[in-house]
Amino acid sequence: MHLCRRIMKIKVLFCGKTEEEFLKTGIREYETRIKRYVPFEIVEIAGLKNSAGFSIAEQSAAESVLISKRFVPGDVIVLLDEHGKEMSSVEFASFLNRQFLSGNKNLVFVIGGPFGFDPIIKKRASAILSLSRMTFSHQMVRLFFTEQLYRGLTIIRGESYHHE
Repeated sequence: MHLCRRIMKIKVLFCGKTEEEFLKTGIREYETRIKRYVPFEIVEIAGLKNSAGFSIAEQSAAESVLISKRFVPGDVIVLLDEHGKEMSSVEFASFLNRQFLSGNKNLVFVIGGPFGFDPIIKKRASAILSLSRMTFSHQMVRLFFTEQLYRGLTIIRGESYHHE
């Protein structure tokens, strides 16, 4: 696989702040590595305020409104959800490469909050992916996903980071 010459921008949206310093450090490390390959941005969307009385559905809907405000026309939206499609790292690299070759300008990955995504956001998504059938904290998923994104880019470039 080869990275397409016309590079699309990749953006990752997180709901809420990353709390643990070790996670922030790891995410920053992979963010730096990813930027060697493609324009890349991480956007932390402020968490909901005064949501203690919200039901799960209300909280998910309110987060969806905050997330939707970050989309621009033409974005290819990919949700990370425990019920999404699982892929190996090589399959994910192939998925990324197809996105690069598509001619779209922006690829937006969204890691939602602890209650998942509202159906409105799911309808807007081009794809819904899962990192694993296991359950991880949304904080940890941020680090795991940025590492997988970096891994996918190195696979596309034929570099030695991934061993298979």
